[in-house]
Amino acid sequence: MFIDAHPYPYALLKRPPALVIIDMQRDFVEPGGFGDALGNDVGRLQACVPVIARLLAVARRLGLPVIHTREAHRPDLSDCPPAKRQRGNCRLKIGDAGPMGRLLVDGEPGNAIIDALKPLPGEVEIVKPGKGAFYSTQLQQILPGLGVTHLLFTGVTTEVCVQTTMREANDRGYQCLLVEDGTESYFPEFKRATLDMITAQSGIVGWVASSEAVISALERTYG
Repeated sequence: MFIDAHPYPYALLKRPPALVIIDMQRDFVEPGGFGDALGNDVGRLQACVPVIARLLAVARRLGLPVIHTREAHRPDLSDCPPAKRQRGNCRLKIGDAGPMGRLLVDGEPGNAIIDALKPLPGEVEIVKPGKGAFYSTQLQQILPGLGVTHLLFTGVTTEVCVQTTMREANDRGYQCLLVEDGTESYFPEFKRATLDMITAQSGIVGWVASSEAVISALERTYG
């Protein structure tokens, strides 16, 4: 069975793929968080929330592994390089107190995944100190235990944490597909460019497909 995808159909195996949901945390998608402190229009990210929620419901019903990630640092910021914290001319920086607690700090209210996509017991939740979900985490050890070779990516932002994790996964031999309407950026032109980069040269990083195509193929294959 295949998903109707670009640049060509994405093959599904007998063992289902994992759904990967990148950084759908309050710090990025709600006012008062880190994304807002950077000067972004966080409302742009809301478009992908109902899409991811639908995909998540289907994944749970069909028994697909689900992986959630959060970008977060320890309270003492020992895993946050000074160059990362100091970069930019922002009114608030990583670790500073904002309306939802300290920005991008693990355990703070703003660092939680939004209620609409809240992980269930048994679902993997990766806390990552960098852009990619493989850097300084246990993801590389967890995935073999799940028995997956195919990863379906959603989340934010398309050109930063989503693309970085996709490229890391691609280098490790995983077959990666990005759900086009299940990801968003503060900058629409960056999202478009990322989709083009992923699928260029016959899918050098992976595939792109609509949520409708993904759900239809998952239902036919595993339903």
